[in-house]
Amino acid sequence: MSELVGEVTEDAFLGGKLRLRQPKSGHRAGHDAMLLAAATPALPGDRVLDLGAGVGAAGLAVARRVGGIGLALVEIDKGLAELARANARANAIAADVLLLDVTSGAESLASAGLLPDSVDVVLMNPPFNDSSRHRASPDKFREMAHVAVADTLDEWVHASRRILKSGGHLAMIWRADGIAEVLAVLSRGFGSLMIQPVHGDAASPAIRVLVRATKGGRAPTRLVAGLVLNDKTGPSPEAQAILAGEGRLPLARP
Repeated sequence: MSELVGEVTEDAFLGGKLRLRQPKSGHRAGHDAMLLAAATPALPGDRVLDLGAGVGAAGLAVARRVGGIGLALVEIDKGLAELARANARANAIAADVLLLDVTSGAESLASAGLLPDSVDVVLMNPPFNDSSRHRASPDKFREMAHVAVADTLDEWVHASRRILKSGGHLAMIWRADGIAEVLAVLSRGFGSLMIQPVHGDAASPAIRVLVRATKGGRAPTRLVAGLVLNDKTGPSPEAQAILAGEGRLPLARP
């Protein structure tokens, strides 16, 4: 157990194919991380980078689905980085864990081995709650993991653009009501967007958007059919399959 994060739980993901230790309180991995992993277009041999990895949930889930990737997990919090390293080892997944601030600038990224034009795929689940509408948490690390400041998205996307190869892919998840912000930021250096809304149920507006963007891409933006998490009887069959690691979302397909 990491002494820096206190009490931890061990939780099963992907139908038990991935087991993760994570803090009992504070920022915890859940559906968002698994949806992001299922939307990540990684192929064997790719160098894949999970920015803001937490305990490694999304990146490790990608590695469990796609063998033979070179995985790096970037996390700013030392305790979570320790857990990410332990989780990779416990699941027999090779991964480099980098203790690094995503927004620290080009020199820091390069010093950590994240050189310009060196990565095939970046996935990220940045802090995305609007600070003006989000009740502050007394846990400073939970607050850092969930609440965006004015430049959060711009800085994370800028870092991704710098380290991705031309033609490399960025996969991300964001709150649905912030889609205009996402489109604006990705207009600088990215194209060939694919967007999938995520709905809590079929009658409700989307709560999340999954986005895939290509560095230097020129294809028209595509909006694919939304994913509905729950139907009248409970979790939808499609959502159950994705969360059990038995399928992938359209954004992950070539």
